[in-house]
Amino acid sequence: MTSPSPGTAFVLGGARSGKSRFAERLIADSDLERHYVATGRAWDEEMRARIEQHKADRGPLWTTHEEPLDLLSRLSAIDREGRAILVDCLTLWVTNLMMEERDMAAEFAALASFLPKAKARLVIVSNEVGLGIVPESRMARDFRDHAGRLHQMIAAEAADVYFIAAGLPLKMKG
Repeated sequence: MTSPSPGTAFVLGGARSGKSRFAERLIADSDLERHYVATGRAWDEEMRARIEQHKADRGPLWTTHEEPLDLLSRLSAIDREGRAILVDCLTLWVTNLMMEERDMAAEFAALASFLPKAKARLVIVSNEVGLGIVPESRMARDFRDHAGRLHQMIAAEAADVYFIAAGLPLKMKG
């Protein structure tokens, strides 16, 4: 394991816990050039509307990059000193990778190994999905397991790790 990246924060929480708002504040408070890497895909009108609302809520100070699959390539392309990059969110990325039958272990390892080398301040958001009951279907169990493994890898490399519940942050590391 490498030493934690001083510029990476990992923000975990449940759905509608306030994790994205908290992550955006971490970056807004930094006075760095703001970049937002969105991993979600608009599969239907409701998701399309959510994405547009999130863009509007962030406002014009953010540059948005939509990248559902090749997260590492996008991060590498925009990684610069003086920038802050928010990745939202890893669990949507995991879903996209699963749907495309990508090599999960290789994708996860590549992302984790990038973090200590990043020049930008990184804030990475993900949904904690391992706190509930065991999922009924094989695909849902695989998703939960992939997310759990990825979260452990990212948390190991991050300097700061937060868990958000009811809009309140709990600092777990850093």
